[in-house]
Amino acid sequence: MPEPGVPGESDGLELPCGETVEPTDFDLGMREFRCSCGETHAIVTDVHPLARFVPEFLVDTLRETVTTEDDFEEFGMPHAMAMVGEEFPEKVASADCSTEGSVGYSLVWVTSFDSRRLHGVVVELLLELMDHAISHADDDTIAAEFEQYMAEFDLETFVDLYRDEREFESEHDSAV
Repeated sequence: MPEPGVPGESDGLELPCGETVEPTDFDLGMREFRCSCGETHAIVTDVHPLARFVPEFLVDTLRETVTTEDDFEEFGMPHAMAMVGEEFPEKVASADCSTEGSVGYSLVWVTSFDSRRLHGVVVELLLELMDHAISHADDDTIAAEFEQYMAEFDLETFVDLYRDEREFESEHDSAV
């Protein structure tokens, strides 16, 4: 029987569906997996690029404008997934795998969403973050331009097109 605190042995990660998995069983290339509950769950690790969800220019803008007050040097995937976890706490399970040197990641999140739905959720939350930031700007013209852009933006179309046009062969996002 595993003992608490023994390296390499854990009680597992309880998923939102109630199933339990080993958080170190996922590899860096996985974006989702078919669970024994019958559903497909999205998987995200801290080393996945935020450009998995939004274009690199937007990632750069977020990193330049969002100040982080944690152990991470710049805005990235851990912050985006924290936003998802805050908005949908019952739909996100996470684990700290930092003591397991063989997996290549420190943090892993598994959601009750599949990877496409999670993509939409992340983009929507990042847009809300940007909208909030713009609302504090002293420039009404910029705020009006952003509101116009948002009125014309189709989230579902963006996610479909982005997912069709992107290939993540490395940590750098580039169009195929």
